[in-house]
Amino acid sequence: MTATDRPSTATTDDEALAELGYKPELKRTLGNFHTFAAGISYISILTGTFQLFYFGISNGGPAYWWSWPMVFAGQLMVALSFCELAARYPVAGSVYNWSKRLGGPHVGWLAGWMMTCATVVSLSAVALAYQLTLPQISATFQFIGDGSGTTDAAANAVLLGSALIVFTTLVNAFGVKLMARINSAGVFIELVAAVVLIFLFAAHIHRGPAVVMDTQGHGAGQSLGYFGAFLTASLASAYVMYGFDTASSLGEESLNPARNAPRAILRALIASFIIGGLILLLALMATPDLNAKQLSVDGLQYVVLSTLGHDIGQAVLWCVVIAITVCALSVHTAGIRLAFAMARDNNLPGGPAMARVNPRTQTPILPTVIIGLLAIAILVVNINQPQIFSVVTSIAIIMIYVAYLLVTLPMLVQRLRGNWHGAGPGRFSLGRLGLPVNLLAVLWGIAMTVNLMWPRAAVYNASGPQHWYLRWGAVLFVGAVALGGFAYYWFVQRHRTGVLAEHQAAPVPAA
Repeated sequence: MTATDRPSTATTDDEALAELGYKPELKRTLGNFHTFAAGISYISILTGTFQLFYFGISNGGPAYWWSWPMVFAGQLMVALSFCELAARYPVAGSVYNWSKRLGGPHVGWLAGWMMTCATVVSLSAVALAYQLTLPQISATFQFIGDGSGTTDAAANAVLLGSALIVFTTLVNAFGVKLMARINSAGVFIELVAAVVLIFLFAAHIHRGPAVVMDTQGHGAGQSLGYFGAFLTASLASAYVMYGFDTASSLGEESLNPARNAPRAILRALIASFIIGGLILLLALMATPDLNAKQLSVDGLQYVVLSTLGHDIGQAVLWCVVIAITVCALSVHTAGIRLAFAMARDNNLPGGPAMARVNPRTQTPILPTVIIGLLAIAILVVNINQPQIFSVVTSIAIIMIYVAYLLVTLPMLVQRLRGNWHGAGPGRFSLGRLGLPVNLLAVLWGIAMTVNLMWPRAAVYNASGPQHWYLRWGAVLFVGAVALGGFAYYWFVQRHRTGVLAEHQAAPVPAA
């Protein structure tokens, strides 16, 4: 099947899967809220805003807030395009399978490879958020040093992050039902805490919303002025609003995914934009001192503790810890489904073993363990890197944006050729808006990829001696992953690709 096929006429979830050539193997237990929770926990309002607020404020001042609506507008174009795909192809490993249907097996493999690697790096990046919150709750959580050493925070972040990844590995190994229960409970707590935090900040404001016009002199002396500083600071917002495709990546474990996944994608993104935007705005209005050094070091954690007091502040920070936990759980889950989807096409080394579904838990175990080990390895490699937070995070985002481009760009090509057909009547469709929305999604993806990969010292070599290989680290790492991975595929893996016999849909009997 290709993008030139007519809209799907499948009447059941399993029939839609069979149209793609796969037999149902994963257990369908996830309802509408579960799919929404998967998407919003990956985005994770509290995790993202609390992890990189310090970066945004230190590089762009309060005016960096405008990057929040900017990133939302761009990602909304991507999400709308994904909604059409989720309605047409409700399948595990969404980005991989979508790019394969739209751009062919080579593009599909590269998108799946980049997304798989990005998920592993993202899991590492999310796990690092424990370090930015737990030691703020109690110095007891600073197990390595006292936090004053150059690499104390980085080393302790690796220890805390590794413990979190071990937890997500164990939960995912026990099956999707346990994961969904923990994830849904965590998302409920996160949403309640986020709304309460908005009201608490609103009750302690010291200044008006005009604070978002304050650049604090950032950009002075730069060739691009404040615009250059703003583009750097926008990383703080770009990190939060991605991963909404997770709602569709669980399509083979969801009930009525063709209908529910598009709704979950949009609801997760829009809810994150509104709630997160209000948290950031009101935090800037409520913080006692906009020039406090702690604002650029401890970020929102400092605002919470200094504004709300010790007891309430700690309660909020514990909710942030819960949000980080379910975010990491969701990221890990999405990576497992992606690896499973590629493996059953024999598109990963050890495909048959990677795609094997445990009969008791009805989940693939081997990808669960491998992704966890690789994520911990990334943390260990960066154990003495003072810029570990911004470096690992930015590389994760870049790879996500590249993977998304490998979906939206082939989709645009199919539209221009007149080959794109939606999911049919009653399913999500952009209609005539599809082409302009798709075009904007591609332009946005290209622009932000270039912005994020730009070799800035502020991101990749903020302290210590300047080294060219650190500043160009993102280009080198992402380039090596893309070129090295595709070279392996071209010379080795493509000769083996094809749906493994044990995962193929049963042939339809002749009429």
